[in-house]
Amino acid sequence: MKRCAIYCRVSTGRQENANQLAELRQFAETQSWEIASEYCDEVTGGTSDRPQFKAMMLAASQRRFDVLLFFALDRLSREGPLATLQHLQRLTGYGVQWRSYTEPYIDSCGIFADVVISIMATLARQENIRISERTRAGLARAKREGKQLGRPRKIRAERVRELRALGLSWSAVAKELNIARSTAQSYGTSS
Repeated sequence: MKRCAIYCRVSTGRQENANQLAELRQFAETQSWEIASEYCDEVTGGTSDRPQFKAMMLAASQRRFDVLLFFALDRLSREGPLATLQHLQRLTGYGVQWRSYTEPYIDSCGIFADVVISIMATLARQENIRISERTRAGLARAKREGKQLGRPRKIRAERVRELRALGLSWSAVAKELNIARSTAQSYGTSS
């Protein structure tokens, strides 16, 4: 018999976890899963900084249950596709299967578990590519608008050369200017 953990989440006090819990408990019973624990948060799903979510992930890492059952993927997380898929991959890495009650295709318990996980990993990788593309586009726009990108150059090559002329080592120069030794060296050798 599989040990099942139930995770449910509502965004406001006006909503009720009890509605989700009743259906999830009944479904677990139809699967002959023993309910090992229930985790219920009453907060937004836009962050993983949720007390019961953290407790559930800790319990998963300790293999206190075999399968996680949640009402819908957006009840598990609303952090975006990449973060949500990373949570599912963490569960898989812990050896914990997962299942969405209202979305039967989001299921690592069935015979298509490897296919589902592969598709979700591909979607996560694609989301990561889109994030990178948006970041590059934003940096290009900022550069076109004349904005200074990167860390401001507070250190002048002359100052590095002055300190070296006083006999300070590269490490001492770096410490004096609060920069990396390699940065001090690159300023000291530039013209």
